[in-house]
Amino acid sequence: MNLALFDLDNTLLAGDSDFEWAQFLISKGVVDREVQEAKNIRFYEQYKAGTLDIYEFLGFQLAPLARHPRAELDAWHREYMERHIRPIMTEQARALVQRHLTAGDLCAVVTATNSFVTGPIARDFGIPHLIGTLAAVDVERGAFSGAPTGVPSFREGKIARVESWLESLGLWWGSFADSFFYSDSHNDLPLMQKVNTPVAVDPDDKLRQHAASRNGHIVKHMAGTLAIGGAKGGWHAAAQACLCSQRVAHRHH
Repeated sequence: MNLALFDLDNTLLAGDSDFEWAQFLISKGVVDREVQEAKNIRFYEQYKAGTLDIYEFLGFQLAPLARHPRAELDAWHREYMERHIRPIMTEQARALVQRHLTAGDLCAVVTATNSFVTGPIARDFGIPHLIGTLAAVDVERGAFSGAPTGVPSFREGKIARVESWLESLGLWWGSFADSFFYSDSHNDLPLMQKVNTPVAVDPDDKLRQHAASRNGHIVKHMAGTLAIGGAKGGWHAAAQACLCSQRVAHRHH
């Protein structure tokens, strides 16, 4: 059995689920456009530079969830899926996931974006496991508190969360013949260096340089070459045109 881990934003999705959620909330008049976009740009620049304070960002990201009852949020999420997410779930990405599932691989989405936003997306891809940042719940109100809980699924935190999840299944890294992690971001280098076969999907500049220094190569047609060529343990880079049909201006996680 193999292990297949997938980053979500700008990897499986041809866009960013957190950015799209913010745009959806703006369209509903739930958050102020100028404030939201100004903060989003600031956090994005920090993310690119590798200096993002994940707790500060999560306070910003999760705050709108605390201001509305869960039933209203769930109804909004269904609309958000139709308007913003399904259009950026490409057939190539679905085919990639399906190949791993058909092969009997253990599959999980591993994302820094909160699990309220990403849970239904992972299910829509047919991926049975999600390792996302957890939004804390106020038990008395039965609503989100606006704060994270547990270890955020970001940078080295992704390793901690994956290993905790594997342990809960009675597994560890050595349980698998091969392990894959697909990602677009240098912020995922800690987890990418943990698996046997890291795959750089439309990598940012830092990740592309790292992959190149490890003798990675560009796979022009990911949909037709799931074997991703090369020996086990090698670095591979996949052009976005293969998994994703468009690029968005804001990239996170």
